[in-house]
Amino acid sequence: MQVYAINGSPRPKWNTSTLLQSVLDGAAEAADNVLTETINLYSLKYKGCISCMQCKLVGGPSYGKCAVKDEIYELLQNASNADVLVFGSPIYFSDITGMTRCFLERLLFPYFVYDQRHSSIAPRKLRSAFVYTMNVTAEAMKEYHYSERLKPMEGFVGHIFGHAPHILYANNTLQVKDYAKYDITCFSEAEKLKYREEVFPLDLAKAKELGAKLGAEATGD
Repeated sequence: MQVYAINGSPRPKWNTSTLLQSVLDGAAEAADNVLTETINLYSLKYKGCISCMQCKLVGGPSYGKCAVKDEIYELLQNASNADVLVFGSPIYFSDITGMTRCFLERLLFPYFVYDQRHSSIAPRKLRSAFVYTMNVTAEAMKEYHYSERLKPMEGFVGHIFGHAPHILYANNTLQVKDYAKYDITCFSEAEKLKYREEVFPLDLAKAKELGAKLGAEATGD
């Protein structure tokens, strides 16, 4: 079983990546012969979809796959043939990061058919999840309607790959280790550190449970 964690955070060793690793650990424990790998998108050079339409040119050499040969060209093919994909992103300005969005455009659009049913020609069905990290509380997340804002992309992933993705939110995350060095006084460092100590371990446990669930589901497919 191949499980990829797609890390859309620019910080490869912070909240999002830590949670993604817990998901991978859970998946690895759920089944035998599980191969896991984290892909840090900010270490790769690529752009979003350029609308060249070569992926939809009937009979063309790139029909059903992205034609742009850059640093994610092979990754897109490998990800599409995995058993599990876990997308992780911090929330910036009420949405996923730009690099995450660009990757998803390139991954999904070649398989999205402009027929009457908007069919999918993905090479296989696979299990997936989104792991979101954000500095706002769960109450603020509801107030700002984050869940509703994020649903469209989640829906496309579910439609293309045949299973609705699982969702994990990690709220009120720690932004920096020393708040006194930065102009971010709207947050209380003491409260952030306390939340990190008490709640983030629970988020990690949820992430590991999510990984186990994904692994079990993929094994049963």
